[in-house]
Amino acid sequence: MKKTFDLSVYLVLDPDLCREIGMVETARLAVAGGATIVQLRDKQADTAQMIETGRALKAVLAGTGVPLIINDDVEAAIAIGAEGLHVGQSDMVAVMARQRVGHGMILGLSVETENLARRVDPSIVDYVGIGPVFATSTKPDHKQPIGFDGLARIAAMAPVPAVAIGGVKAEHAGPALAAGAKGIAVVSAICGQPDPRAAARRIAAEIERART
Repeated sequence: MKKTFDLSVYLVLDPDLCREIGMVETARLAVAGGATIVQLRDKQADTAQMIETGRALKAVLAGTGVPLIINDDVEAAIAIGAEGLHVGQSDMVAVMARQRVGHGMILGLSVETENLARRVDPSIVDYVGIGPVFATSTKPDHKQPIGFDGLARIAAMAPVPAVAIGGVKAEHAGPALAAGAKGIAVVSAICGQPDPRAAARRIAAEIERART
């Protein structure tokens, strides 16, 4: 099943960084500014809390065409009726996740090495998140940063579209796309910014510039 989604401006919501405005309002404003995907990532929340937040996000995203991706929580993704699920290497394995969510849902997978990218099955996984490009405080247990050279090497091995993640900001859009990514996944570049709409607009403009 061919799924259409745009990895250009991929917002990963963080409850701590978004505390001031809230995750739902941050998402609404970011999408108004040009965010093309919203992921709910909250490692402290249980499934019930993920479902509650996810349903509120689904409501504000209704009619925008922007898919909601749930990080790691398969039960929540199914209960919310989210458009997608994203799993890491230490989460549920991709093939099991695909069996649980069916073929209609977008499935993303984090990959940190060329070997992991090479092993991705495009009949199971729809896109990969490659990183961390830089060190980032939003994921303190992350692997060694790979830089744009590492991003290019890993993206070249991946049989599916890639989004760059890990400390990336608007000014990194050009180098990320030049390295083979289809977009950038951002946390602090939108979450916790005083104006998430303007922050998303700036990233969208940098992506556009990189493509022309």
